Amino acid sequence: MKRIKLTVAYDGTNYHGWQVQPTGITIEEVLNKALTELTGEPVTVIGASRTDSGVHSLGNVAVFDTTTKIPPQKLSYALNQRLPDDIVVQDSCEVAPDFHPRRCESRKTYEYKILNRTFPLPLHRHDCYFTYRRLDVEKMRQAASYLAGEHDFKSFCSAHSQADTTVRTIYSLTVAKEQDLITIRVTGSGFLYNMVRIIAGTLLQAGMGELQPEQLPDILSACDRSRAGPTAPAHGLTMIGIDFSMGIFENKP
Repeated sequence: MKRIKLTVAYDGTNYHGWQVQPTGITIEEVLNKALTELTGEPVTVIGASRTDSGVHSLGNVAVFDTTTKIPPQKLSYALNQRLPDDIVVQDSCEVAPDFHPRRCESRKTYEYKILNRTFPLPLHRHDCYFTYRRLDVEKMRQAASYLAGEHDFKSFCSAHSQADTTVRTIYSLTVAKEQDLITIRVTGSGFLYNMVRIIAGTLLQAGMGELQPEQLPDILSACDRSRAGPTAPAHGLTMIGIDFSMGIFENKP
């Protein structure tokens, strides 16, 4: 038996999130089915991040156990032949049997994209949130600066969260603009349920002048979800990747 790590990119538009559920087809469900057919064994993957319905990924991570004789590095090629065009495995490799993508230290990076112009662009309808309201990017940057570091992010956590603690560390949070596209990029030790989308919604409010950047410390200290901005729509969010300290997890010859 060996444990295989997959790096998975997907367009989440047509899926009800990552995790298997009765209400609709999910990324995890499609992977399980394809791997079961490929290996001839019942396979259930373990995902690093259970992204929500409509959220995209360039590099989510999943592991599964198998006795297949297909070389680990070749599994991605074989698996992609069985997957739909909107799910593509970018890499496959063998890792240590005890490597668990949700139980080891990692840095996760997400981007939230906002198309800020008079009219929407059809090519960005699935991966950007569109608003015609003029956004003050400098105020968004100022607001973002208050969120870096270790804080109690209870104000930025959905009421449905079941986390044991709402303290998280944000290593970097930037707001960049290139022509009509604004990108909020955040890297952290981990994120609460809907945390990145609530951060995006709050920074949007700052950009629209609906709150001042100097209010962010009070919003944080309130530990009250109603004090932060709205939860931004899912389709603007993309998981960029997960950085593991893989030196102690890789199964090297």
